[in-house]
Amino acid sequence: MTDLVLVRHGETVWHAENRYAGSSEVELTPRGHEQADLLAGWAAGAGLTAVWASTLSRAKITAAASAAKAGVELRVDARLRELDFGEGEGLTSAEMKARFPEARAAFEADPAANPLPGGEDPHAAAERFAAALYDIHAAHPTGRVLVVAHTTAIRLALCRLIGVPLGEYRRLFPRLDNCALTELRLSIGQVAMLQYNSPIGVVR
Repeated sequence: MTDLVLVRHGETVWHAENRYAGSSEVELTPRGHEQADLLAGWAAGAGLTAVWASTLSRAKITAAASAAKAGVELRVDARLRELDFGEGEGLTSAEMKARFPEARAAFEADPAANPLPGGEDPHAAAERFAAALYDIHAAHPTGRVLVVAHTTAIRLALCRLIGVPLGEYRRLFPRLDNCALTELRLSIGQVAMLQYNSPIGVVR
């Protein structure tokens, strides 16, 4: 069995306004870098056998310090990237309601059945992310692996793995804090959730 610790990247410059970053490249804030350092401090004593990250820079930068502290090579997989939000990229919820109110209302009612205009199918995103996790499990059949990725992709994959409707991801997992720990145990045909959104410390 493999324990997978799923972590959302550090805070970005769009965080304060809650802008949808999606597949866009967005820089970490100074606080985001502090969160990455805090995660690295945890990683130093977490007994990690590997560190993986999305190909987006905010995830790779967050993960790099942890890989260095754990003494392992940072590996990346494009399937761990965030959901592409199409026309919603870079916008806040309020801006989306002003630009495409009907589409935003449909998204809020069922985000899996109604992706934002031009956005990626959430079902496809959940499948690719879950497939990446199973491949990581196959590459590291024992031990503990850190996976640094993104909030929506992680929540969709959690629903996919534990067998609940994808449209429930915003209700079941209403928040995923930057650099908090969500841990799954994967074995053949079985998934267990060990912790969700657990803080590793407070960055002031």
